Amino acid sequence: MSLKIGEVAEEAGVGVETIRFYERKGLIERPHRPMSGFRQYEADMPRRIRFIRQAQELGFSLREIRELLELRVDPNVSCADVRARAIAKIAEVDEKLGRLSRMRATLGEITRSCAGEGPTSGCAILVALDE
Repeated sequence: MSLKIGEVAEEAGVGVETIRFYERKGLIERPHRPMSGFRQYEADMPRRIRFIRQAQELGFSLREIRELLELRVDPNVSCADVRARAIAKIAEVDEKLGRLSRMRATLGEITRSCAGEGPTSGCAILVALDE
């Protein structure tokens, strides 16, 4: 059974433009156009697109997602290889959380130093950002 792009989009819970974007990025294959003019996608395409979306929500980049998709079909790859990538992503997320925590603390400090009154030329927040 094959599906048209609108059917794939609906079943995967994305827009048609998302599918086209994934095609341009090489995450999904662009199907050939038969004589009818409508591209025909394989029946498992919505599942692949949901995989891509879920990986994006977990913070994987498009490059990393492409690699994960390749790992799924590589007979020489083990679950340990996939796990190693997930552990690396966790470390990356932890690093980002640390940076965000430091940013929040700094913003809190400079916000507390601002009385919220007077002209902007004396605003403690703007002065701190200028330093």
